[in-house]
Amino acid sequence: MSQPTSFTLAQDRIPTHWYNIAADLPQPIAPPLHPQTRQPASLSDMQAIFCDPIIEQEVSTERWIKLPDDVRAKLALWRPTPLLRAVRLEQALNTPAHIYYKYEGASPAGSHKPNSAIPQAWYNKQAGIKRLATETGAGQWGSSLALACQLFGLECIVYMVKVSFTQKPYRKLLMQTWGATVHASPSQQTAYGRQVLQQMPDTPGSLGMAISEAIEDTVTHPGTKYALGSVLNHVCLHQTVIGQESLEQMELAGEYPDVVIGCVGGGSNFAGIAFPFIHRNLHDGKKTRIVAVEPDVCAS
Repeated sequence: MSQPTSFTLAQDRIPTHWYNIAADLPQPIAPPLHPQTRQPASLSDMQAIFCDPIIEQEVSTERWIKLPDDVRAKLALWRPTPLLRAVRLEQALNTPAHIYYKYEGASPAGSHKPNSAIPQAWYNKQAGIKRLATETGAGQWGSSLALACQLFGLECIVYMVKVSFTQKPYRKLLMQTWGATVHASPSQQTAYGRQVLQQMPDTPGSLGMAISEAIEDTVTHPGTKYALGSVLNHVCLHQTVIGQESLEQMELAGEYPDVVIGCVGGGSNFAGIAFPFIHRNLHDGKKTRIVAVEPDVCAS
């Protein structure tokens, strides 16, 4: 019989807690800066765009944060995701290494992003928020938040970078299918967008422009909060379900990795796979090497 190449877990093995790496850092995470003053953002600055439960997670130093039961039930639409061994790649490389990868494409939105979109939508729903605004580049985050808002009955507004809005119609269609309103950014919907279009009518847009529009939309529409798919700590901790499942699946495979590799853009993918292994290194004396691969921002 050939060697197993797929390692799956039962649904009751979906993690019950997120791991917060802030508890194990040698020094506190630097606070986010206010975009105008460049000073650390105050509580009132953060409350203008985020609901209180999300802020509490962002600043928490608690090591383990419990997943709400309803969030865990929604994650069960596709979690746990499989851990796969890439035996043909091993053969093609003629390497003695055993190469495993965690497949996050099993989610309805086709990426790891719903791991954070669903809890963010849930916490906002509990806080009485009716409407979420966000930005998206290629569309993975926008489609994930659209899915989450559909699951919890929230209105979803997405500012999608104009070049992707044009080049990736299926991502746009996916968001619209889940009930989101999608604007090509820069748009006529915000003062900032109109200003950019007046100065650069042919601009393809950028993620920075879309973020600016989403935040302006948030602060000018009562009952709206902003949702972000990467960068901040609460997003990174939501993604740690990936690595926690991977730890159990490596046990099923009868191996433990010498190296864990994750690509780093906004950080959520890397955090999801790497942080639980970092915790294991710190607390169980493991020696796994953690490698972050940062893409060339000029090429992207």
